[in-house]
Amino acid sequence: MSALALLFAAAATANTPAAPDAATVAAIEATCFDYVDGQLEADPQRVARSLHPDLAKRMVLGETPDERLGLRRMSKEELVGLTRQGALKTPKAEWDRTCRVLDVTGNAASVRLETPWFVDYFHMGRFGERWIIVNALWYSKPRAASTAPAAK
Repeated sequence: MSALALLFAAAATANTPAAPDAATVAAIEATCFDYVDGQLEADPQRVARSLHPDLAKRMVLGETPDERLGLRRMSKEELVGLTRQGALKTPKAEWDRTCRVLDVTGNAASVRLETPWFVDYFHMGRFGERWIIVNALWYSKPRAASTAPAAK
């Protein structure tokens, strides 16, 4: 291998973050499942504990009549309220969800949640021993009329 190739290989290895330990991944996944399972169970306390008080939850709308680069914005209070109303309540037999930790660096993590109805990308922060969702960008999948829970 040439010296240049070795240098590039060494640089790539040095910039690759170490994989998070199993306990960290489990704690992050637990927060992700509190978020999604809490909505599917209509358990507002479970959802609330997964969210930062200053949550920024958004969905890209594109251009709208009153704004360019439109976003649907949702607060922690709104999401917890929708959960309390049962907006996504779904029988457990129909649950199909995955949480995948994409990256962890220090006290910050990126996570991807997928259900048949939506995909969320989270930025989580570690506060003491707790991982909490600080930012969420979501995409609503096209829905079949008979199988989708109420709008998110």
